[in-house]
Amino acid sequence: MSDNENKSWCHSRQNCVVQPLLTDLYQITMAYAYWKSQKMNDHAVFDLYFRKNPFQGEFTIFAGLEECMKFLEKFRYSSSDIKYLKSTMPSSVDQKFFEYLKDLTPKDVTIYAMEEGSVVFPRIPLLRVEGPLIMVQLLETTLLTLVNYASLMATNAARYRMVAGKNITLLEFGLRRAQGPDGGLSASKYSYIGGFDGTSNVLAGKLYNIPVSGTHAHSYITSFTGIDDLQEKTLAHKGTGQVYDLLELAYKHRNSIAADVGTLVSEASSGELAALISYAIAYPQRFVALVDTYDVKRSGLLNFCAVALALNDLGYKAVGIRIDSGDLAYLSNTARNIFERIAIKYNIPWFAKLTICASNDINEETILSLNEQNHKIDCFGIGTHLVTCQRQPALGCVYKMVEINGQPRIKLSQEVGKVTIPGKKDAFRLYGADGYALIDLLQRSTEEVPQVKHKVLCRHPFQESKRAYVIPSRVESLHKVYWKNGKLCQPLPTLQEIRNRVQESLKTLRNDHKRNLNPTPYKVAVSDDLYNFIHDLWLQNAPIGELS
Repeated sequence: MSDNENKSWCHSRQNCVVQPLLTDLYQITMAYAYWKSQKMNDHAVFDLYFRKNPFQGEFTIFAGLEECMKFLEKFRYSSSDIKYLKSTMPSSVDQKFFEYLKDLTPKDVTIYAMEEGSVVFPRIPLLRVEGPLIMVQLLETTLLTLVNYASLMATNAARYRMVAGKNITLLEFGLRRAQGPDGGLSASKYSYIGGFDGTSNVLAGKLYNIPVSGTHAHSYITSFTGIDDLQEKTLAHKGTGQVYDLLELAYKHRNSIAADVGTLVSEASSGELAALISYAIAYPQRFVALVDTYDVKRSGLLNFCAVALALNDLGYKAVGIRIDSGDLAYLSNTARNIFERIAIKYNIPWFAKLTICASNDINEETILSLNEQNHKIDCFGIGTHLVTCQRQPALGCVYKMVEINGQPRIKLSQEVGKVTIPGKKDAFRLYGADGYALIDLLQRSTEEVPQVKHKVLCRHPFQESKRAYVIPSRVESLHKVYWKNGKLCQPLPTLQEIRNRVQESLKTLRNDHKRNLNPTPYKVAVSDDLYNFIHDLWLQNAPIGELS
């Protein structure tokens, strides 16, 4: 692949940073050692999985598969890549190795994966990667970086969606707080997958067809010091085209509704009124105003309602307000009460339903607290806590070898949770009589598929006494072949289809698995055959101590 061709990584929604050199150096150094010892064509099997659900929850959303597949489609070391590696690696490295890398592709790799957007659980492989040892080793870091943050972000967004409820609009406002431009772009994409309705990120809107949303900042309000700053005061009627003085109409309404709003006209900022008049003239059909620049009750709401009523006189309907500070529950109730009173007074029912958007450093706990206070917010704009995943900054996916040349491999550890489950495995989700997912089962690929209405012994992989019989009402195979013989084997779903998949998959879980506080652990088990296989291999590989 030439350097010009290398630029094609940027096309077709593929992040141009994602390329073969987006890896750790030890992958390259191991690759050379494999090549030098003639092990590069050994057949290896790796599992990519995580050990613990994030955010103290009991579920995770799998995301990033599309990016993984696009990475494989484009995988090829460019001439500049080879030149750089030559300059970086020791001079003792055999130059034939670089010739080998130049022709290396994932044509002999096979990848089994969960469906993107699926609910997933610890220890179940999200990806099973099979193929020549050198090639599957070189894929490790890039696959991990494409899956780790994507899954964490989608899970975080799904949790926000659940606590907010299905009728609240959720907007991602996190680009300015994200970990760099790539983190910001990924956050916009995967928050949408997780259940958010839109983003403020314009590039994400263009690349992924995500609805974009935004109004103005406090700086727009403070840029006006008074009415004299207004260069334009008139607006044409939507229906007749007749031009009216919007400021004059707003003044009239402001005097009329001051008592309804519960404030004095003299307390309201004239600079804020000028700014809102200006913004309404610019966007008469999309008028959303930030009302907390000075004081929501004494100034912002009065000025907004005055301008919104003036727009109504000219045939336009304002959209709503945004509150970015203060007691959000109290202020949203105050605003809703004012809107409802004005709707009755002027006989304009839609005014009572004006959108109230809140965007004050909001997290899950904030929304839960607001729910308890019976807030009247219709929309949350969420930034920092969402895109940085402040409650847990990493998912912790790992990529472990489980088989080489048909021989199962196990990694032992004094931490039982870090012991790998060896061998090539298949995964199944068993459903109970109530239709909900009951347990995920890992078993050796040589075992027969679990059957509906047939008793299955499910065991904890490491605790002998934890076991139970399950009679499934439905059995779902969790892995599909997505990549084989150098090409995709499954059509990649659209972003909207993945987004829908998240919500459908979440519906298969009981509410106690999804609740925010002390959720019930979801069970992940192994078959009896796999349990015995793990522990036999464990004993074979664990060193025997000697006492003296």
